[in-house]
Amino acid sequence: MIDLKSLLDLLTLEKKDTHHFVGQNYKTAWGRVFGGQVLGQSLHAAYQTVPEDRKAHSMHGYFILGGDINIPIDYHVDAIRDGKSFTTRRVVAFQNGKAIFNMAASFHLAEEGVDHQITMPNVLTPELLLTDIQQAESLQKLDPIRYQYLMKAHPQIFEFKPVGKAIYLQNRNAPPLSHIWFKTKEKIKADIALQHQLLAFASDYSLLLSATLPHRKNLDHKKMYYASLDHALWFHRDFKIDDYLLYSIESPSASNARGFARGSIFNSEGSLIASVTQEGLMRKYK
Repeated sequence: MIDLKSLLDLLTLEKKDTHHFVGQNYKTAWGRVFGGQVLGQSLHAAYQTVPEDRKAHSMHGYFILGGDINIPIDYHVDAIRDGKSFTTRRVVAFQNGKAIFNMAASFHLAEEGVDHQITMPNVLTPELLLTDIQQAESLQKLDPIRYQYLMKAHPQIFEFKPVGKAIYLQNRNAPPLSHIWFKTKEKIKADIALQHQLLAFASDYSLLLSATLPHRKNLDHKKMYYASLDHALWFHRDFKIDDYLLYSIESPSASNARGFARGSIFNSEGSLIASVTQEGLMRKYK
């Protein structure tokens, strides 16, 4: 469980020198460093080394080793290129001298050009939906241990409203499609860099779960191991993380113990603000 102030502190890294930063860890219920945390922190580190007139338009990260929540993470930024329009950075995250994550990010000076987008799916609006926590309240009596775990694992900074039943409550197979509205619970004053970091953090939630939808009836989730392998995020348009955003997710494929998912994120007015892809490990414990 993490609140807004704690998350903002988490995303604000300690600067050791121009290209070296250190971050602390979100104490997850599952005992490993949360991928969204590393995505947000690595983007923060990269942002500290680029001119203020450049905004991130894409980031591509690979999770190399599981992170230890008890050890701070060192982020080293490599200034790959500073061009007239684009700035490129590579960030490598270390624990105990070993790389656990690497990321490449590109930043762009704003310029005019052609503009189009796909149409936002026609789904129920958030005011008509329950939060995932409200949906899970039935577990308090049916499965109190699982309920307590879900409450500890839930990032309290965000409010999530699934369109339909929350994936982790489903026990029937379904097509690999899901939609979920989300926003920060509190209003927040944040520049575009911090908005991007918060979205990177949130974008790691629910994505891989969509790859389990065709298999909910068959998988014993107590005996499954899930982990992000890679994650890519493109920022298309400005947004406000404290206004509802729709995360529309599909999983085109799962094979060889890996699930692949991609998502489109829209604001409530229908503007496509970001796109996401991820492949993750879906392994049975032996």
